[in-house]
Amino acid sequence: MAASSLLALIDDISSILDDVAVLTKTAAAKTTGVMGDDLALNAEQVSGVRVERELPVVWAVAKGSFVNKLILVPAALAISAFVPVAILPLMMVGGLFLCYEGFEKIVHKLLADDGAHHARHLASLADPAADVVAVEKEKIKGAVRTDFVLSAEIIVITLGTMSTAPIAQQVLALSAVAVGATVLVYGLVAGIVKLDDLGVALQRRGNGASRRMGAGILRAAPILMKSLSILGTAAMFTVGGSIIVHGAPMVEHIIERLAAPLAARASVVGTIATTMLDAVSGLVAGGIAVGMVILVKRLRRPRPAGVTPL
Repeated sequence: MAASSLLALIDDISSILDDVAVLTKTAAAKTTGVMGDDLALNAEQVSGVRVERELPVVWAVAKGSFVNKLILVPAALAISAFVPVAILPLMMVGGLFLCYEGFEKIVHKLLADDGAHHARHLASLADPAADVVAVEKEKIKGAVRTDFVLSAEIIVITLGTMSTAPIAQQVLALSAVAVGATVLVYGLVAGIVKLDDLGVALQRRGNGASRRMGAGILRAAPILMKSLSILGTAAMFTVGGSIIVHGAPMVEHIIERLAAPLAARASVVGTIATTMLDAVSGLVAGGIAVGMVILVKRLRRPRPAGVTPL
């Protein structure tokens, strides 16, 4: 009797784990695009620190990402269970924040003196007495902030794929996706930021093929990091824009109508067109958000005594 009960329990556990595995696989497939954006954004955000501090910075951001998911998973389950209508507005706020940060980066890039900034950055890295703790903390804080929004989207998409599943399976599958996404993204980020070290190690080998491969990696690493920087900023607009568009049915309908003729010719072309239109929407939203923040800051700026507003 006891043996049959134990076998029945094991069978139930196996069945639950099989269902969780199926849910996890489906959710992972749905969130692949967001994970790709997460990778591009974080690889770009943690670059530019001292070589010996690259992995500690990646690890610090990864820990922040785990904390984000530790907060988001229970919160998402609670909101989904008790206040499901709040999910979309919260996601739209997060999407607007991504667009704001992306537009702010573009403005800073256009207004900043790149040559002088690069020279100051190199000097700070070369100076052993320079206090880089504050710079690192800012980078980590910014990366964790961005990760919070992307993690929220991953979790919401994951919840959407398993909304009809029992709560126990939702908790297990959601936790598996959250942990797996963090390990995958930050494992790849760590590998990307250490590509140059791999290239140097291969060049030091006696084998001619290894040296050529090392030289190729060293040439490709800066191009990859530059590409990730561009893709990371673009991802802010595509992800943020798609969230905002999804929450604004009228705008979403206009984009669908514009992309429909292209989608009729080839679905891939239609998808690309929709993504680009989402990015344009995100760019516009980010510009408005940055403009509003600048306006509020100017209005709140204290005026000199005796000066009255016009």
